[in-house]
Amino acid sequence: MKNKLIHVFYHGRKVGRLAETPEKTIAFEYDAEWLRDGFSISPFKLPLEKRLFIAPRDPFDGNFGVFNDSLPDGWGRLLIDRMLLKKQIDPFCVSILDRLSIIASSGMGALEYKPENPLVEDVKISDLDSLANEAQAILNEEFDGQRLEELVKYGGSSVGARPKVLLDIKGESWLIKFRASADPKSIGKQEFDYMSCAKEAGLESPQIKLFEDKYFGVRRFDRTDSGEKIFMISACGLLDASHRFPTLDYNHLMSVALELTRDFREVEKMFRLMCFNVFAHNRDDHSKNFSFLYKDGSWSVSPVYDLTYAAGMGGEHATTIDGEGRNPSVDNILSVAQKVGLDQKRCEKIIEEVKGAVKEANLKKYWK
Repeated sequence: MKNKLIHVFYHGRKVGRLAETPEKTIAFEYDAEWLRDGFSISPFKLPLEKRLFIAPRDPFDGNFGVFNDSLPDGWGRLLIDRMLLKKQIDPFCVSILDRLSIIASSGMGALEYKPENPLVEDVKISDLDSLANEAQAILNEEFDGQRLEELVKYGGSSVGARPKVLLDIKGESWLIKFRASADPKSIGKQEFDYMSCAKEAGLESPQIKLFEDKYFGVRRFDRTDSGEKIFMISACGLLDASHRFPTLDYNHLMSVALELTRDFREVEKMFRLMCFNVFAHNRDDHSKNFSFLYKDGSWSVSPVYDLTYAAGMGGEHATTIDGEGRNPSVDNILSVAQKVGLDQKRCEKIIEEVKGAVKEANLKKYWK
């Protein structure tokens, strides 16, 4: 492997190039043609300027947040590391550039990386039960690797801790999740119920489905109906805000949404999501669970995802609500609205709508 230089592409156009510095951090510069009529792929960290950008060591081990978004974590990284070991390659010796070249054109969002170094050739998908069983065996350190290549092919670029696969179903792009070892047996139905409730609560939600009555699936919103890739960046990547530790407050997220989109309707979407996370007891609201899309020259808050019951680290929200993480009140919520300039009466109405939807859906049955 040992890539010294790789190129970044978007919709077939070269965005720029990445190289490794002697200090093992990443350097990036935009392509000259992209500078003429492209857009900043990370407005707060990589402005559209002719200069050499050097990534800080933290929080992404010398990578830029926007490119770190392309790399899998949790489940996807586990699969790739297992495949590297199978090929007698030490995962600890594989650089950031090498990992981006492995992801190549299969990552979440729209960025692609060349040259490509695929780990597996094309393979055919097995049935979901077989893949779920193999995923569980891998998590339990009991696997024989029979379907490892399938899982890498279809889940190696995915993010998040739970096992999952990315599939094309009748011309549509879907993400299907399996149960992790620590999950309740009903986790698929639980996430389906949460996402259904979110839609009833007025949140912008992607199409969902419960496959075989147990596997939660969501249609990917980083793909158009025709399959075109949509540029996406998480709050984690946008702000260099680690998702592994509490680093954000909703005051900050609201301000970012306003500065990026310049549209209070988009800020209201983030406010409604905050309300849902509070009233539905989803305290796993870390920086990778908020994203923004760039399409047709403008930014927007993405549809919601990864909504389910979560007790939170130490019983607290990963993203605090006006400084409060354990027991945020309506006063805390309205304070966030007031500070960003949202209409208070409108926000009070949103609070009641979300509370009512959560009560009607009886999500309390999932709270431990």
